[in-house]
Amino acid sequence: SSFNVGSGQDWDDVNVGRSTVARPKPKTNAGISSLKRAGLMTSEIRYSTGSNKSAHSATTMSARKLEETDQLKHDKVDRSLSKAIQQARMAKKMTQKELATAINEKPQVIAQYENGKAIPNGQLIVKIERKLGCKLPRSKKPAGGVAAKKTATGTAGGRGGTTRGGPAKRR
Repeated sequence: SSFNVGSGQDWDDVNVGRSTVARPKPKTNAGISSLKRAGLMTSEIRYSTGSNKSAHSATTMSARKLEETDQLKHDKVDRSLSKAIQQARMAKKMTQKELATAINEKPQVIAQYENGKAIPNGQLIVKIERKLGCKLPRSKKPAGGVAAKKTATGTAGGRGGTTRGGPAKRR
């Protein structure tokens, strides 16, 4: 019995996805419709996909949005605070970098506070106060907030003048 190696193979050329006959593309509506009738051409309906119209319409900006834009500014560090930090640091003979590493912050943060460009952070100011050993001036809070807080915690639980949370007041 002889064994034929190529018997199960088909070595002819195979075209995938394209027909071998090159047809000219129709240029008129009549040519397109005749190809459709013959079944040689199909059409697909394209539905409107997502568009970016809202990004290009500048007229949708309302008067309310225009009013809000001029009031969107962050609070900056008060000038008195920045001067006080600088003077206390100089009195301790510390550089900005030394103070920053002592309170686990970046030197740029201390520089921003001393330049008055930083956004005030209460926790950071407390850290600086502890390290420099002095009280720093705080920014003014809205009126009414401090007075309401004092009356709420005046004499807590009838303990005779001691307030909750923290050491007793010095007199």
